[in-house]
Amino acid sequence: MSALESLRALSQQQRNTVIASYLGWTLDAFDFFILVFVLKHIAEEFHTDVPAVSVAIFLTLAMRVVGALIFGLAADRFGRRVTLMADVLLYSLFEFLTGFSTGLTMFLVLRAFYGIAMGGEWGVGASLVMETVPEESRGIVSGILQAGYPSGYLVASIVFFLLFPVIGWRGMFFVCALPALLVLYIRRNVAESPVFLKRQAQGRRPFLTILTKNIPLFVWSVLLMTAFNFLSHGTQDIYPTFLETQRNYDSYTTGAIAIVYNIGAICGGLFFGQLSQRIGRKRAIVIAALLAVPVAPIWVHAPGPVLLAVGAFVMQFFVQGAWGIVPVHLNELSPDEVRGTFPGFAYQLGNLLASGNATMQAELAARWNGDYATALLIVASTVAVAVALLSGFGYEKKDVRFGTEEAETPQGVLHS
Repeated sequence: MSALESLRALSQQQRNTVIASYLGWTLDAFDFFILVFVLKHIAEEFHTDVPAVSVAIFLTLAMRVVGALIFGLAADRFGRRVTLMADVLLYSLFEFLTGFSTGLTMFLVLRAFYGIAMGGEWGVGASLVMETVPEESRGIVSGILQAGYPSGYLVASIVFFLLFPVIGWRGMFFVCALPALLVLYIRRNVAESPVFLKRQAQGRRPFLTILTKNIPLFVWSVLLMTAFNFLSHGTQDIYPTFLETQRNYDSYTTGAIAIVYNIGAICGGLFFGQLSQRIGRKRAIVIAALLAVPVAPIWVHAPGPVLLAVGAFVMQFFVQGAWGIVPVHLNELSPDEVRGTFPGFAYQLGNLLASGNATMQAELAARWNGDYATALLIVASTVAVAVALLSGFGYEKKDVRFGTEEAETPQGVLHS
């Protein structure tokens, strides 16, 4: 079944759920990536340096694991829909408040609270979608859902390109309150997950009980997500700073290049998400990750903004192409009873372990006389290989039927 046929086969209710979860992740990522464009400007106003302000990225990523656990447990207990609405409201609120920061300390505290709210969205939204759509549509829907991340980066790029010279960095955070309006759409158009409703009628065991029966799967999932997050954040968070600081491009050029590479990321997520429906989740991830390695030198060393934009487009096509498979892959591997918690918690634990990436790259660049290119290249190439190895020798349960005995089988053996 082609991607278009898979999407046409969805009911209106299923389409509404996909749209809501996609927008939730898009707007969440939009709020997050506003920061990467204004690191230098915040540092100037607070009379500090970029590494000090980049600690905000570390705190946001580190606190996401707290949000994944809190909101995931709420989703498994009270439902995915109501939890998703609460989460969207909270991350919009903390983003708005960030614009009122009076100093670096207040700024960092608000980014930590934002991280908690941000950490809940992906796991709750992904479980809601994957439990709602049919098995044969999961691949392309996974690509659409994960494309929300670069879509948010793309929106942030456009907003930065158009509005930053007018509204400044504080105004950028005020604009980020708009995602709260998504709650109205969810309340009106999205139904609760049918798998959750069925499971609720059957009763549920504690999260820790299920987790202890799936320790090998969980440990592997966290390691895989650590490598994935190093790959994603290692190719995105400091890249605008590299363009502004090492290449000395202005905000318009930096924003334009970011728009180009985020279009590549969206295309990659959709392409590899659908490809995974045909050739399997593991194989598609391995292909995407390994193809990112030979592209990396062009991505940071190409002469001129045009060739840099081309290299960045292709780089993010493969990086986010691999990521496009993650929502369906983790949800298929998750036990039914804890699908609201398990994928998001594993994902955000990986984020926690990779949360020092931006600060590490900034410090390496400072040590190497402002050479951001080398810091970016080393991290991207290394972790791309790590993603391929962990995926290739990992688990897979493509097209498993949720709510059945098959979905509850302990994941103690690796599948090829």
